[in-house]
Amino acid sequence: MSFSSNLNISLPLTSLSLKFRDFRMDRMRIVVIFVIALIHLSNGEFQRFQHPTKADGSLQVLVVGDWGRKGDYNQAQLANQMGITTEKMDIDFVISTGDNFYEDGLTDENDAAFHKSFTDIYTAPSLQKMWYNVLGNHDYRGDALAQLGRILKARDSRWFCMKSFILDAEIVEFFFIDTTPFQDKYFTDPENHVYDWRGVLPREKYLSTLVKNLESGLKESKAKWKIVIGHHTIKSASEHGNTQELVDKVLPILEANGVDLYINGHDHCLQQIASSKSALQFLTSGGGSKAWRGVYNWTNLNEMKFFYDGQGFMTLHITPHQIDVKFYDISGNILHKWSISPQSSIVSNL
Repeated sequence: MSFSSNLNISLPLTSLSLKFRDFRMDRMRIVVIFVIALIHLSNGEFQRFQHPTKADGSLQVLVVGDWGRKGDYNQAQLANQMGITTEKMDIDFVISTGDNFYEDGLTDENDAAFHKSFTDIYTAPSLQKMWYNVLGNHDYRGDALAQLGRILKARDSRWFCMKSFILDAEIVEFFFIDTTPFQDKYFTDPENHVYDWRGVLPREKYLSTLVKNLESGLKESKAKWKIVIGHHTIKSASEHGNTQELVDKVLPILEANGVDLYINGHDHCLQQIASSKSALQFLTSGGGSKAWRGVYNWTNLNEMKFFYDGQGFMTLHITPHQIDVKFYDISGNILHKWSISPQSSIVSNL
């Protein structure tokens, strides 16, 4: 099994030689077996992959969602700021919360939109790290399997996308889940859209297996922190609001198994909502490109900790003792920060 070490950027080699060497060495350290051919047969089951922490046992992670618009709607400007911000913090990897390619996913594995929306946009040296991606509803409107295959990985070695999987980063386990098949409306009222349900049908069996594997994975987890990543909201004050199917079928599992954070995209905003029943926090990072929808609908002020209806991204600094969350706008300003420890949580809104 070999790893591609090509950096898809056009900056002078002399300015990147050390970063290239470190990037290649870091890639070799990642104990990830890219058996992408098995994805099509997984039927909702989770495969487990590993990513190392820094030498001090910490992680720096960037989270962005709803971005793939070939640089339009301020995607390119935000990508530039992501590079500036992450240069200062030395991130370990990027998490994408889905809707990777608008409006209708990729046409196939050779679609030029992959380069125009990803490789040619996220060119900063500090963003040449692994990108762990889930699919959003817009991704399902194209060739959904194209994003999961070997060809995109060969075109840009940063790319890693599966429908559902576990990323074990020692002090934290990330559970990436495929949320699009949960929503009834995509099946009962798809409007003019055609969804690629290969590997999902029969739907009830797929969802049953997914939920079962999520629950067993969370119960078996010995990690200090447990974070679940999905595209769709569980709780949101913006346009899409709460996703009732996830509230009914997924939320009870998260609350029963001590999940610390549920992170999503789908709504094109940045937000933090606290649970009234547990320590679980709902974080939205869906401001990767088109935003500013002007929708806010939330009545419980004790639950709403932060809301920003604009473009931006989020970072996580994770240690064995604390998670620090920061939300940034397109200019790199810190809009909100919040920290959690196993004993207590502190919220500060800047």
